[in-house]
Amino acid sequence: MLEVRELKVHFKQRRQSWFAPAATVHAVDGVSFGVKPGTTLALVGESGSGKTTTALALMRLAPITSGSVLLDGTDITGMEGAALRAVRRRMQIVFQDPYSSLNPRMRVGATVRAPLDLMQVLPEAEREARVAELFASVGLRPEQRALFPHQFSGGQRQRINIARALATHPELVVCDEPVSALDVAVRAQTLNLLARLQRDLGLTYLFISHDMGVVEYMCDEIAVMYLGQIVERAPRKVFFSEPLHPYSRALMSAVPSVKEGRARRALRVRLKGEPPNPIAPPAGCRFAPRCPQAMPKCADAPPLRELGGRWVACHLI
Repeated sequence: MLEVRELKVHFKQRRQSWFAPAATVHAVDGVSFGVKPGTTLALVGESGSGKTTTALALMRLAPITSGSVLLDGTDITGMEGAALRAVRRRMQIVFQDPYSSLNPRMRVGATVRAPLDLMQVLPEAEREARVAELFASVGLRPEQRALFPHQFSGGQRQRINIARALATHPELVVCDEPVSALDVAVRAQTLNLLARLQRDLGLTYLFISHDMGVVEYMCDEIAVMYLGQIVERAPRKVFFSEPLHPYSRALMSAVPSVKEGRARRALRVRLKGEPPNPIAPPAGCRFAPRCPQAMPKCADAPPLRELGGRWVACHLI
């Protein structure tokens, strides 16, 4: 359904002076992966690893420096205008903040209907019925279409965002940390809703999160990002049973658990320092400055190579 090849997203910074060269932020630096129809791929990693920028580039909401994005075999990297608008029917995004992604001055019924009007989906006479159907499918009452965003709770606002994303019958939905702004009880309800919609509609998800518990519940495959690159990719059961990359192990050791608390704390992998500056990423392995197992050969960049059905970029494995 989705294939990404050597995707790069670089942002030019303003010059500090007339004679200084313009700095470049390497937000995404050579990312490749694929998502099969009807499955969920998770992009995980700490803040600043490039997860959201990758998602925005796939949705053509951020400029692509190089590489290609294929949706069901069609290269959408250079599409513009009417061609891109037609492709947008097939891919939609659910943003992280359920309130700031809604227009506070627009009734939520009009918000959910907007994609139908913009993309000319369905005859005009059938669009209101489609909006009512969408509200019912996400657990909201049809009469709530006349309300404004501030009259809903955080979980209900995210359901409105999900309804808007589903309005055009998309095949691919990008979920950018859709439950991170919700409390625990509402988070579970929203995840169950997304899982049910995937089963009923055959949706394909690209799921971005830093919560490994959410990832384990929702996803079929995991891709770990660090400083703009994928360092490990593996099926869910394989990854959670034995993460291989040192950064993956550090992420997993940081997951809180009520079981074997002292034993888990003793095995905790504690990383030193902060991630390097993406303006001047280190040569070789980008994780080496923080890796507790770094060796001299880590001065060379490790390729992402296959090891028994999973992919790992590490010289030590």
